Amino acid sequence: MWRVNPKNTALLVIDMQNDFVLEGYPMEVPMARRRIPQMQEVISECRAAGIPVVYSRHVLLDTFNVSPLESTYNPALLTAGMRSGTPGVEIVDDLAPEPEDVVIPKHRYDFFHNTPLETVLNSISGLRQVDTVIIIGTLTEVCCDSTARSAYMRDFKVAFVADATGARSEAAQKATEENIGTFFGRVLQTGELVAEIRESTEGRAA
Repeated sequence: MWRVNPKNTALLVIDMQNDFVLEGYPMEVPMARRRIPQMQEVISECRAAGIPVVYSRHVLLDTFNVSPLESTYNPALLTAGMRSGTPGVEIVDDLAPEPEDVVIPKHRYDFFHNTPLETVLNSISGLRQVDTVIIIGTLTEVCCDSTARSAYMRDFKVAFVADATGARSEAAQKATEENIGTFFGRVLQTGELVAEIRESTEGRAA
């Protein structure tokens, strides 16, 4: 089984926006809010190891319905949530991007769909050097899952961090972890990921 090598890895932080995270906001996911400390640890460890950090922001528009099927299944999105230009669409302060990080908007659950993400991954550490993505964020069973599967289809290795992703329910979290771990990648806890990153980094320094 492959292990995480910082030299060939990028971190994807999925949709950790105010509207998804803050209490009382339209798309609130309490599990995502509770798991911010683990996400902070992953992000900090990745930055320290030189792993590029790439954030997604799910963005909807008031001018026209840019994601009509999404709002068909969730009609509340026709009037509120993740609107371009509003504070709700911004990354939460606790996980704020730094100047060297990359932030990419998306209009579908899958971070790769009609975005420059694949181009970024194929160039950010040198031409086609990144072959592994770490996935954290929310929703576990929707955008994180969709992005993990899409990464797999593009031949990226997927490290899915179980305790640094947040679902709407424990059942959804566990089902997604089982599916990802069986078919699409490796499911790790934050401590396991950190240990692999440090092991590889220390090995390079020795």
